[in-house]
Amino acid sequence: MTDIADVWVYLSASPLLFLTLTLAAFQAGTWLYDKSGHKAFLNPVLTAVILIVALLSLSRTSYETYFEGAQFVHFLLGPATVALAIPLYRQFDRVRRSALALMTSLLCGSLTAIGTAIALGWLLGASRETLLSLAPKSVTAPVAMGITEQLDGLPSLTAVLVILTGILGAVLGPPLLSLIGVTDWRARGLALGTASHGIGTARALQSNELAGAFSGLAMGLNALATAILLPVLWRVFF
Repeated sequence: MTDIADVWVYLSASPLLFLTLTLAAFQAGTWLYDKSGHKAFLNPVLTAVILIVALLSLSRTSYETYFEGAQFVHFLLGPATVALAIPLYRQFDRVRRSALALMTSLLCGSLTAIGTAIALGWLLGASRETLLSLAPKSVTAPVAMGITEQLDGLPSLTAVLVILTGILGAVLGPPLLSLIGVTDWRARGLALGTASHGIGTARALQSNELAGAFSGLAMGLNALATAILLPVLWRVFF
């Protein structure tokens, strides 16, 4: 056991270790997802998170140590988000024709995401800081953390809540939309992008390119809407 611990200490000193483990965990999640016939509860992101958390817990590795090696993946979030413009460009005519319905739905979705998060937290007795951290949960992580920081919340808590929201939206969103009879790919994509940001958008892209285009647009616009609306609403009502 001492030899194994010594080997782990040696390997953990390399920044490539945790980058490799992160990519391997996601690849394992993707393989399992494909083998299951694309079962929603086996979303690759969820599987990868579980595997990484288990590994860090068993090895007693701090998140800071892990992030030093895996931060290249974090850096790629920016280019990956920009790349979502490609399906949007391909479907631009359809997006333009749906502009009024899209903006109305987006505004309602943004307000609903903020309002339900704060209301649920308040009913459960959450503190002011927790409510602030919970409110932007449906926005992509960099924007959500920036909003929380400006309002004196807890950005680290917001990051966790954003990830959980994205995973739950990607897992539960498609079957829920099917259950209530939402079949239009535009509406499905818009709902996933508004409620569960990048992870939901990735799920939408796996289903249909049109859904992915609307989801990517909704993710970006919801981030903008929340960044404007949340500070105003917080100051007015709290």
